Amino acid sequence: MPPIKDLPPDAQPREKLAQRGAAALSDAELLAVLLRTGMVGKGVLQLAQELLQLPGQGGLSGLLQASQGDLKHIKGLGPAKRAELLAVLELARRAMTEQLRQRPALSSPEEVMRYVQLHLAARPHEVFAVLFLDSQNRLIALEEMFRGTLTQTSVYPREVALRALHHHAGAVILAHNHPSGQVAASGADRVLTRALKAALALIDVAVLDHVIVAPGSALSMAQEGLL
Repeated sequence: MPPIKDLPPDAQPREKLAQRGAAALSDAELLAVLLRTGMVGKGVLQLAQELLQLPGQGGLSGLLQASQGDLKHIKGLGPAKRAELLAVLELARRAMTEQLRQRPALSSPEEVMRYVQLHLAARPHEVFAVLFLDSQNRLIALEEMFRGTLTQTSVYPREVALRALHHHAGAVILAHNHPSGQVAASGADRVLTRALKAALALIDVAVLDHVIVAPGSALSMAQEGLL
């Protein structure tokens, strides 16, 4: 990959953004604009590509899951750039949270799946989370509740019900990730969903969906007719 200074002016990320808008830039080019400079022997575009290929993660969804420890392994990314990058990534997550709090989650199932992907898709282990919604199906909070192999015996309906009561939730969306990369709903996923629906029905809390995510893909059990 040639250094930015060797690229034609209209191909350099900042100039390209100014002339054609941010949507015209690739993920790496957008990151390069944010990072501004690389280091000796590693241009800023190469640095951006490395960030998009973090071990075990990869892509923007993986980068959004990156911790400060993950970023420390990238040579050429000093404390100041790490801080700026982590701040921008957190702003992206908060912006999506704000959007889901302003309108019913069911008005955009795709947005809900993207939101869950940002939080869970790149995790190396299974995480079970619950989106607690108000009476108008707007997001109150997302809570990660259980980790490890998820079965009916490892996810406790009582704990989910208690958190729903705590938030005065009218409905929930269940969510978990498949580190294997396959988002097909397993038999265990279906059994777990039925158990949670039955438990939450006792306190008048509806289960609207169960979203399963992996890097680059997501499945809505409601859309698949599995709820």
